[in-house]
Amino acid sequence: MARNDAFNINDNLGDNMNLLSEKKHLNNILKSKRANIYYLEYCKVLQNGGRVEYLTQEKDKQAYYNIPIANTTVVLLGNGTSITQAAVRMLASAGVMIGFCGGGGSPLFAGNEVEFVSPQSEYRPTEYVQKWLSFWFKPEKRLEVAKHFQNIRLENIKRIWSNCDFYQNAGIYTDDQEIEAVLNRFEKDINNAASVQNLLEIEGRTTKGIYKYIARTVNYGEFSRDEKKSDPANIFLNHGNYLAYGLAATALWTLGIPHSFAVMHGKTRRGALVFDVADLFKDAVVLPTAFICAQEGYTNQAFREKLMDMIVDEYEILEGMIESIKEVCNKFGEEII
Repeated sequence: MARNDAFNINDNLGDNMNLLSEKKHLNNILKSKRANIYYLEYCKVLQNGGRVEYLTQEKDKQAYYNIPIANTTVVLLGNGTSITQAAVRMLASAGVMIGFCGGGGSPLFAGNEVEFVSPQSEYRPTEYVQKWLSFWFKPEKRLEVAKHFQNIRLENIKRIWSNCDFYQNAGIYTDDQEIEAVLNRFEKDINNAASVQNLLEIEGRTTKGIYKYIARTVNYGEFSRDEKKSDPANIFLNHGNYLAYGLAATALWTLGIPHSFAVMHGKTRRGALVFDVADLFKDAVVLPTAFICAQEGYTNQAFREKLMDMIVDEYEILEGMIESIKEVCNKFGEEII
């Protein structure tokens, strides 16, 4: 799955391209404005003549397709993939996040883990990590930030659902009595939460209410969320969530904030902040899109293409994540030096 057309290796590849001059060129596109996310299966990712490409076996011949790294945010590598050191070096030079996951974007090693390889640089910005760390070691401040994140999550649901024809054509409206009650209770409970654990319980209850509303509204039938189940809605939720995780990891890397400093999800888990940030938009975009596409019989690829249209073109989710993180840093943080 990708957001660009492929081409054959027979094109002139420009073998004399210099990596340093290319890196200078790659910096021209802001991370928040890049248009491509790739999910790849059963292929080899390699460097070829100054480009990063993926090699596939198509019937009786091999085919090479370009990955335009200057306009790419995340590459997710699923089953049957390999990647060369040279390709990783070029992806890192372009600031592309590399994620390893299982088939269809579902996790490879455990039910709720994903592994990302972050580009390394001594020149990552320090402004936002300093502000983040200035409040992170204070439990009461972390709770305030966690509440603020949940309020952003709630506002995103209301804003996007209220302006999305795709959802409204499926009967999804924020002023329906059932979901309005769920969201109103969520807003009230967020502000009254006494601890992060309490907030996690509130989040879990709210998410179940949203699942119930969406499943009923699109006539999906009985549903229970289980990442290991093979019904279309669960499969599409797995696909979509891991696209959101890739964007969240990219947003944090762009601002120089390590993935370890979570405010809600388990603070003993190295990548937990990725889940915190992904949640800002998962319920607003991934969840309803997954159910609608599952009910309408979309293929895996068709679902991902639809979701990517919404993530990149309609709602600019990566930019929204970056701006939300910056908002939190500026509101709750302070310069350390």
